[in-house]
Amino acid sequence: MTVELNTVYVDRIAPTASGSLDDSFRMIEDHGASACIVLDRPDAVELGDVAVALGLHELAVEDSAEGHQRPKLERYGSTLFVVLKPAVYRDAEEEVEFGEVHAFVGEDFFLAVVQADPRGPGTVPRALQRMSGKPGLVTAGSQAQLWALMDSIVDDYRPVIDGLEEDINQIEGQLFSGSAGVSRRVYELFGEVVDFQRAARPLIRMIEDLHRGAEKYHLPVELQRRFRDVLDHVIRVVERLDTFRQLLQNALTVDSTLAAQKQNDDTKRISGWAAILFAPTLIAAIYGMNFTHMPELSWTWGYPLSILAMVLFAAVLYAVFKVKRWF
Repeated sequence: MTVELNTVYVDRIAPTASGSLDDSFRMIEDHGASACIVLDRPDAVELGDVAVALGLHELAVEDSAEGHQRPKLERYGSTLFVVLKPAVYRDAEEEVEFGEVHAFVGEDFFLAVVQADPRGPGTVPRALQRMSGKPGLVTAGSQAQLWALMDSIVDDYRPVIDGLEEDINQIEGQLFSGSAGVSRRVYELFGEVVDFQRAARPLIRMIEDLHRGAEKYHLPVELQRRFRDVLDHVIRVVERLDTFRQLLQNALTVDSTLAAQKQNDDTKRISGWAAILFAPTLIAAIYGMNFTHMPELSWTWGYPLSILAMVLFAAVLYAVFKVKRWF
């Protein structure tokens, strides 16, 4: 287990670096102290030790230890358990990578468990350390640190949205160019957009739930404003994702239509050539039956006229099919 951040706020104002987690736990017991701790991928035993010290509910600890949780906000007594999904757009691979961060928000502590963060090591501590320059938020307690974490993750959704939008614009240009692999790329993008929706959409209800409990859980007015700002950003992200999903659904429909049209055109071409070759084949087959009494066998122009009939019949059919745009 790596402790990425271990800071104690005395009287919720002065940040004090703590030497160890045990020191932080002892300071939490003192009146007016609160701790901000970030753990990087702790195992079940290590997380269990921290949970005992902070009095975390066993169900929330079990979910955090197992990982692979959906974004959610649950309340266990006076402690909030929050699951968030940071994301980053990988330009080289043209794909979205998701992580998972769990937050335990108590009255006198904030614990972030980083199970995976594709944005890189130290991203969560940097987001929380912004609180040091905002005394008005520090005095709001651990819920302000939850805001800082949410705000950081949602802000980092913007370049991901821009990357997806660029990919979709490229797909729209490839649909009618006959590019190979466009169908597979559309399906891949559709899956990434759906995964992104699953990460971002639950944040709307989570923040709304925080607002509904603002008075009961003494959420300061300034912090309510900042959560509303995050909510506004999330709604914009979700609306753009809804637009992307509709565009990709339309792209899938267009791609299927173009594929069916191409198959239909190929069928017409095959049928047309089969019809063109039918008449010469029929005439040649008759001559191949070795009849001994056929009038044209003794006629000088018999064979030339037969060949001419084959060519004319084929030419007429070709012209008809060309007019009908079968070729």
